Amino acid sequence: MGLFGSSRSGAGSPLWLYTSAVVVGIAGFVGFRQGAVDYFFSETHCYQSVRTHSAAEPYVNCFTVTPSGTFSKVFRSDPDSSLAKSAQPGHVIPGLWDGHGHLLQYGEFLNSVDLFGSSSFDQVRTRVKDYLAENSGSGTKQEWIRGVGWDQMALGHMPTAADLLEDSALKDLYIMLDRVDVHCIWVSQAVLDLLPESLPDVPGGEIVREPGMGVFCDNAMDVVMDIWPKPDSKKQQRFVKSAMSKLNEYGLVGMHDAGVTPGNLKLFRELAGTDDWSIRVYAMIECDERNTFCGDAVEKFVHPDGFLSIRSVKLFADGALGSWGSAMLEPYSDRPDTTGSLLINATELTRVASAWAKDGYQVNIHAIGDLANRNAIDSMTSALELVCPDHSLSECQSQRRFRIEHSQIIHPDDQRRMHSIGIIPSIQPTHATSDMAYAEKRLGKERTDSEAYRMRSLLYIRPVLGSDFPVEPSDPFQGIYAAVTRKNPHTGRGTDDSPDGWQTQESLSLDQAIRGFSEGPAFAGFMEGKAGAIRKGAFADWVVLETLLEETDIEDFRSLKVKETWVGGRRVYKRN
Repeated sequence: MGLFGSSRSGAGSPLWLYTSAVVVGIAGFVGFRQGAVDYFFSETHCYQSVRTHSAAEPYVNCFTVTPSGTFSKVFRSDPDSSLAKSAQPGHVIPGLWDGHGHLLQYGEFLNSVDLFGSSSFDQVRTRVKDYLAENSGSGTKQEWIRGVGWDQMALGHMPTAADLLEDSALKDLYIMLDRVDVHCIWVSQAVLDLLPESLPDVPGGEIVREPGMGVFCDNAMDVVMDIWPKPDSKKQQRFVKSAMSKLNEYGLVGMHDAGVTPGNLKLFRELAGTDDWSIRVYAMIECDERNTFCGDAVEKFVHPDGFLSIRSVKLFADGALGSWGSAMLEPYSDRPDTTGSLLINATELTRVASAWAKDGYQVNIHAIGDLANRNAIDSMTSALELVCPDHSLSECQSQRRFRIEHSQIIHPDDQRRMHSIGIIPSIQPTHATSDMAYAEKRLGKERTDSEAYRMRSLLYIRPVLGSDFPVEPSDPFQGIYAAVTRKNPHTGRGTDDSPDGWQTQESLSLDQAIRGFSEGPAFAGFMEGKAGAIRKGAFADWVVLETLLEETDIEDFRSLKVKETWVGGRRVYKRN
């Protein structure tokens, strides 16, 4: 047997004596040199079970991987064969994908202050000081302290720069901390001192002035981001490496990166396919100036081995629900003075979406509020009509695969439009279980019941499931748990009113949730048949687990650990 319980054809193993692939292998050797290489240097792996996502044969126990990192054969070995008897312990599923995350931001989060779960300003200040103690030299004008995870709902009021100054150890430090949804930033007085004394209001954003200065939301964040000392290339490479390593640990083999600037795309192209690049990335372009067309600064690209794809764009219709930034058709129930913020007006969104569609890109639009989702659907409809004048909207959409990122609050009329056209919803199940504590307070019961956090209602149009890491934990099994139970994976509970699960009529089955983290991203990323399944010709990406998922108690998904993760036939993670 070869390394890791695999058999290598043509390397002294008798495998060729009992696999029909020998005929194919000899033919490849005679006719095609690469085919011969693939045959004679392929490896066969056998496990207790292998979930394939094939309707014809959903479970096998063996597969063969070519040197180029694809499956050449997926089969069931006879129980009495030497292959079956020497199978490795463990149960295999197709490699999992996160349909919406942020790679560089996640790597930065892993190297910054973790504020998730902080419930007081004292806790925030303590965590910042703990980070400072381990990272001497940070907090300077050239090296700001970064962090993410605060929530004014838990802290008691919207934070201010003065709240950081209450601890003298933080005086004069340059600090920038992202809200839990990364749609607001909280900065220290040292950062405020770099800005003009009088700051005008920003369209599509909010400079929070009460109870004091220090927080900037949505488009107003640019006021601070423009002066923030950006990480250099060396630091970004470190972020990429640490992020990919952590994602592999959770069984992720790929992710859709929801917003990558042209400069960072250049870095990705340089790194893709190297030894440290252990995650397949489907990248969405985000222009340096958000919600614009920058086609001259980027170009489409698909890595020959599937490690990087650049063929889509990310636009932003509105902000986030937690900071009252989601654009709503009617005022918020708990803030009747506002309907949220559009980051771009409907006419301009249509113009930009159409420009990208005309240039051949998949259009993906961040939309959370019901007004933002309506504008997104309107703009996509116009873009589809522009690029496919002789086809129906659904026919054109089946080829273009436009997506709404988040799809959180959608008016019933617009849900029907999504179904009719086939617009793909990109959903993060843990957003529902994180927001459920205040969603009804924000929206009111009627709007919540008919519009908010749909999953099962949108199943027909093949939703993409993800996490939005680092906004939510990147563990896909926690996402699967949230999709199936509609409970918070951290607490194992729903709301006080519905402790056994919130809005459970929208829950998914286990099989549907698993496919949402595998086949869903594959289809939405134009990789069906290549990713999200174990089949001949697909990328050799798989995850080894201790037990069959179908036989695992759903509550155990909250802390389920991966045994091994393989990408392109290469093992990238093994649990010690």
